[in-house]
This record gives sequence, C-alpha cells and structure tokens, in this order.
Amino acid sequence: MPDISAFIQTVKLPVMPEVAHALIRTLNDEDADVVTVRDVIAKDPALTATLLRMANSAMFGLSRSVTTLDNAVSVVGMSQIRARALGICMAQVFTLPSGVNRLEFWRYSMVCAGYAKFLAGEVHIDEQQAWLTAMMLRLGELMIAQHQPQVLEAIEKQPSAPGERWQRERNLLGFDEGQITAEVAKRWDFPDEVVQALGHGADALAAAQVSKLCAVVHLAGWLADQASSHATVRQAVLQLPAALQHYLQLSVEGVHSRVPDPETFSDVSSLLA
Repeated sequence: MPDISAFIQTVKLPVMPEVAHALIRTLNDEDADVVTVRDVIAKDPALTATLLRMANSAMFGLSRSVTTLDNAVSVVGMSQIRARALGICMAQVFTLPSGVNRLEFWRYSMVCAGYAKFLAGEVHIDEQQAWLTAMMLRLGELMIAQHQPQVLEAIEKQPSAPGERWQRERNLLGFDEGQITAEVAKRWDFPDEVVQALGHGADALAAAQVSKLCAVVHLAGWLADQASSHATVRQAVLQLPAALQHYLQLSVEGVHSRVPDPETFSDVSSLLA
C-alpha cells in the first residue's frame, strides 16, 4: 500500500498563521474559555473584521447587528466563532490549482460542513466540531493537485455518483482526500477525534466503527455530492448507507422532512473575503 506519510513529504504544506495554531491549541484544551478564544482572535484585526461581517450576514439571521468581537462571541457562541475563524484561515492559506473551480470547491466545503452540523444536531454530538471537520474533508484534494496535477481531471470527471471521487482517488493514488487531510491535521495538532474522523470519513464501513463524528462526516459528504438542489438532497436522504443509518440510529423520515436546502449553507463570501 502506498505510504501516505511519504506522499505528504513531497508536497508543500500551507503555512498556517499563528492565530490558527493558537485556536487549534484551544481545541485540545478543556480549560480554554470564551475569553481565551476571544483574545486569540482579537490579535488578528483582519480575521476579526471578517468574522464580524460574517456574523452580520444573512447566514446567521441575527435580530440585531453585531459590532464587536465580544458581541459576536456572546451572540453566535464561542465554539461557532472558533470553528468559523479556523475555516477562514484555511481558506486563505490553501491555494487552489487551475484545475479546481474556486467557488465550486468552497461551496462544496461549506455545504458539506452545513450538513455535518445538521446531522450532528440530529444525533446529539458537537455540532461545531462536526462543521469544522467536514469543512476540512476535501482539502486533501488540493494536496493531490499539487503533487500529481495530471490525475486531477480523472478525479473530477463528471458525472460523478456519491462517493465516486473518493473511490477514484483511492484507485489512482492508494488513498483518498480525507486520509491526506487527516495527515495534515495530525501535523497541525488537531484533536485525535478530528484526525480519525477525517482519515476514515470517506469509507462508510469504517466510519460506522470509528465514531459518530466520522459517520456524520461521511454522510455530510454523501449529501454534498448530491447538493445541486433541495430536491436532490431530499432524494439522497432516502438512499443513505444503511450501516450508518443503523449506527447513528437516524430516523430517515425525520431527516428527510427536516434536511435543509443546500443554498442555506452555500455562502462562501466569508471564506473568500
């Protein structure tokens, strides 16, 4: 089997800003509180301004405007502000190759993250951890494009059935984008649960044995692959892998009736600011 560590050594990892590393450290720190996270973000005025614009966007539908970082943290919540801050940092440092449509890539990532948050709420796990993990899932494809740009066209070939991109990656390289992202996340000291969920998130059978977070991330990717419209997503819900339905004890009928329209997640303006 190809050595994924050797693969990672052949690519140039993005340089994450210090504020991102500091925020990642808070993910591993049970004592990190609202003040800690706020103070980390406040050290980066540009990130703070982007977060404030995001908090005041239609995405959150707040009843009043948010004018300070303290307001944003108190109204939106520490965990969500931290997850969104890390998402913005990653979107800014990862360079997209010419073969990848920038808007479509980040739209997919935001939709995948949105469905992970929705499903996490359905099965009562940390919604913001699910959002952040799913938002990162596809970053490994950018490493593939950097290392072997000639395979990108084959990976992105259309039409593509749910999960088919992952299978193409495994066929061509021996591992998928989630496994690559997991290796990167490990080097950046993300929590072990996030690393494991990324590493097995593209494999339905493995996901049902790793963690609920992993299973949620897999299903979020499954739905994002079919998120051309609300109707296609609702149809996809009826075809979710049975093993994961059982493992998560999901009510398909309930999910089908409540699953959000992908357009509610597809605003990428904060990531591309």
